[in-house]
Amino acid sequence: MILYDYFRSSAAYRVRIALNLKGVAYERVEVHLLEGAQRSEAHLARNPQGLVPALDIGGGTVLTQSLAIIEWLDSAWPEPRLIPADPLARAAAMAQALAIAADIHPLNNLRVLKRLKQLGVEESERDDWYRHWIAEGFAALEAMAGDGRFLGGDTPGIADVLLVPQMYNARRFELPLDAYPKLVAADAAACALEVFAAASPERSKPE
Repeated sequence: MILYDYFRSSAAYRVRIALNLKGVAYERVEVHLLEGAQRSEAHLARNPQGLVPALDIGGGTVLTQSLAIIEWLDSAWPEPRLIPADPLARAAAMAQALAIAADIHPLNNLRVLKRLKQLGVEESERDDWYRHWIAEGFAALEAMAGDGRFLGGDTPGIADVLLVPQMYNARRFELPLDAYPKLVAADAAACALEVFAAASPERSKPE
C-alpha cells in the first residue's frame, strides 16, 4: 500500500493517523505541494483533482479524498472503529468531523491561499483570513464537544483524527487557543498516543 502525501498536508496527516490507528503498513511517497508536484502528469493520473492524499491499495485501485479513504479503512479494518456504527452516534461524529473537513479546511487550503496571493492580498491579511476561519470553526466545535477524554468519547474517533491536524495548523498560524479548552484537551490526549505522534509533520518530513 502506497500513500502519496505531503508532510504538512492536513488531509494527508489525517490518513497517516488513521493508517497508524488501524495498524496498517504502508509506504510513503512525498508529493511536494510547494514545488507543484501535485500537478504533474504522473500524479494527475493517480488523482485527477491534483490533490493529496492518494492511497494506492494495489490492483490498479487508487483512493482519494481523506474522508473517503478513512471510511474505506474503517470498513476494511473494523478495529479500532473510528466511525460509530450506531446511526445517531455516527451522525454526531461526522458532524464534528465535517465542521473541520467541510467548513474550516477548504477555506484555508493551499490553493485558496495561492489564489488570494494572486489577487493581491498581503501575507498578513492572508494569515488573518486563515485564523478567522479556524476560530469560527473551533468556536462551533468547542460547543459540539462532549465530556469525554476525546471528541469521539473515551477513545479517539473520526473527529479526533481530523482535529489533531487542524490544531497543528492553528498553532502554526499562532491562533490563541484559550477559548477552546475541550479541543486543547482532546488534542493533547490524542497526541500523547504514539499512533498520532508518529504521523506528525515533524516525524513525516523528508530528510
